[in-house]
Amino acid sequence: MLDLAGELNRWFEEGRDFAVATVVAVDGSAPRDPGAALAVDSDGTAIGSVSGGCVEGAVYELCAQALQDGRTVRERFGYSDEDAFAVGLTCGGVIDVLVTPVRADTPVFRAGVSAADRGEAAALARVVRGPGGLLGGALLVHPDGSYEGGLGGHPELDRTAAAQARAMLDTGRTGTVEIAEDGSHCPGGVTLFVESKVPPPRMIVFGAVDFATALVRVGKFLGYHVTVCDARPVFATRVRFPEADDLVVDWPHRYLRCTPTDERTVLCVLTHDAKFDVPLLETALRLPVAFVGAMGSRRTHEDRDRRLREVGLTDADLARLRSPIGLDLGGRTPEETALSIAAEIVAARRGGTGVPLTGSGTFIHHDVDGRQQDGGQPDGTRPRAAA
Repeated sequence: MLDLAGELNRWFEEGRDFAVATVVAVDGSAPRDPGAALAVDSDGTAIGSVSGGCVEGAVYELCAQALQDGRTVRERFGYSDEDAFAVGLTCGGVIDVLVTPVRADTPVFRAGVSAADRGEAAALARVVRGPGGLLGGALLVHPDGSYEGGLGGHPELDRTAAAQARAMLDTGRTGTVEIAEDGSHCPGGVTLFVESKVPPPRMIVFGAVDFATALVRVGKFLGYHVTVCDARPVFATRVRFPEADDLVVDWPHRYLRCTPTDERTVLCVLTHDAKFDVPLLETALRLPVAFVGAMGSRRTHEDRDRRLREVGLTDADLARLRSPIGLDLGGRTPEETALSIAAEIVAARRGGTGVPLTGSGTFIHHDVDGRQQDGGQPDGTRPRAAA
């Protein structure tokens, strides 16, 4: 639901009732991850997507029905070998979708959508399995642990759910969590779907060069908050970088030492000038960030590696440096280079190999640790999924 915060916030402001379908679980290969949503208002206007087209029509009808009867339902869509024309996912996976009717005056959903639209961290926890009457109950949980709304059961259930949701919000995770019967005053326990919304991760591009202009555009496309930093004011201008969120004129290493970073931050060093690179990378490689990459030729990399060792970086530190930055796509233009850098960032984030899928035998979807999410084996065979 928070996936559509901008549009849904406008619907709330306009007083529109709507129903929202949210992917709450995925088994095997599926086009969209948990949290993907499709919403339909009382006029039949639809926004968003839960499957990239495979089951959109059926989910649209479920939303229309929820608007009429006011009932929250959970439906499963999968692949049917017996009936190729059945409504289902052609990719062979299974998705569970929670369909919830939402009135324009529903405070917990409105507060959650508004917070997400403002870029504030928040988690929306909803019951997707539990005793009758609890399905669709919702809590909005804030980073300090406070919460709004209720699940419709005992107050202890709300407190337990809020604690679980806050833990997931702390790490920016979206997914399901089980709450056991003990301590929840809920026979049989419940399953919550927790949808976390956190500010976008940061991409900091050092070096206001032509390649940076293209990388800023790609970074914005991938959902990063993009900062460009360069010590030369003549190059770090809004005219050259109209799409950057922030422009900073400062020595790169000095700026990096004082700006907030976290385990999602991506650092791209495009200066390939030792007087900038060495002090900057000395700082960067000692920070717990997601990605550190530096542009330059093989010869530049060897010289940079030697200089970094001279200032005290270890083999373990240098193993984190991706240099020369980018995957080998054979590109030459700034746009092609930016694409190769972005591809390496995605591969590092998602645990990809960077090799072509054609003939590779690798899983299409998998976790960073290599566990498959593709509903089958590397050779393409799949177990049967529920229809």
